[in-house]
Amino acid sequence: MSTVHLSLEAARAVHLAAQGLLTPPSKVATKRTVLDTVRRMGALQIDSISVVARSPYLALWSRLGPYETRWLDDLLKQRKLFEYWAHAMCFLPIEDYGLYRRRMLDDWAKHRTWLAGHSDEVEVVLDRIRRKGTVRAADFPRLDGKGGPWWDWKVEKQVLELLLWTGDLMIARRDNFQRVYALRERILPTWDDEATPSADEVERAMTLKAVRALGIAQAKWVPAYFYTSKKGIVSRLESLVDEGELVHASVEGWTSPAYIHRDHLSIAQRAARGRLQPSLTTLLSPFDPVVADRQRAEELFGFTYRIEVYTPPSKRRYGYYTLPILHRGNLIGRLDPKAHRSTGTFEVRAIHLEPNVDVTDALVKDLASTLEACAAWHQTPEVVVGTTEPPELGEALRASLR
Repeated sequence: MSTVHLSLEAARAVHLAAQGLLTPPSKVATKRTVLDTVRRMGALQIDSISVVARSPYLALWSRLGPYETRWLDDLLKQRKLFEYWAHAMCFLPIEDYGLYRRRMLDDWAKHRTWLAGHSDEVEVVLDRIRRKGTVRAADFPRLDGKGGPWWDWKVEKQVLELLLWTGDLMIARRDNFQRVYALRERILPTWDDEATPSADEVERAMTLKAVRALGIAQAKWVPAYFYTSKKGIVSRLESLVDEGELVHASVEGWTSPAYIHRDHLSIAQRAARGRLQPSLTTLLSPFDPVVADRQRAEELFGFTYRIEVYTPPSKRRYGYYTLPILHRGNLIGRLDPKAHRSTGTFEVRAIHLEPNVDVTDALVKDLASTLEACAAWHQTPEVVVGTTEPPELGEALRASLR
């Protein structure tokens, strides 16, 4: 099959179409569309920071508009999703469990020594789970008198996390976003390890899934999506081209070849003809797939982004938890929000547009509508805009907000 030739703008459109971020949602969200969206993304990263909605809920809102966050929790409880490590800890489609089971089995040896050295604690934890069915880390009181940062876990928490990593435990549900652990056989009673694919089969499947989720991909982007091996990635991609699963693409300004999944070929061809026009304006989570790989975001969108949560306040440039602004196919800036649920106020502490972005009527209208929609979904309907760069953006936004 011949190579698809794209401009950089068209490549961005293909990526956004694959991610469900090309145009505003055409239908009211349902629990099924939440599941379909996670499947489309391949992995929905979990993060607990709740300055606004927690990251997995926000990433879904960016694509679906208003929806019930409990639907994501329900899908986990209903075994439609499970939690495990992809590029980070993520919600994952349950039909992909076998791919990650291979990772669990292959990684068991790494943790065998530690678990053997803490066999008494492991047995205490497992005995409690067998008796009660499920447990939380909070069910085990800390007896060593220590406290402090997240990495200073009590031993029972370490046992729970390692048994989750090795696949002996799974997450049954989340209560107030706290993990509730259960034995794997309670969650997936019919699973048989004989069904676990080989390492080669996993690499092939993950490569295809990554290219499909990305829409268009350079070879160096592919391993980071699901944290698969970099070794032999070009050969693996070329083999998939030979099989007809992937198609070659060239992008203006890129020195490396790109790849498109066959499912997105028609989308790419429309983009090449200038018929794939992004029209969505929304806010992205710092861990949204579009920006989670910071280097890819720079190369694809020319957008340099770093989260400043762990940066001392005096050294922050943009704010504690800035959200990238996606506007009609481009990442045009970032804003620093805070949802004050007790007062019903959605505070935008600061907005910084990229230097080359003009403040147009269309941008102001789209951004105002997006802020109002996000605030309403948070049940904080009053939007307050602080400082902006450039200053005229703030003036125009305040005049446009209802």
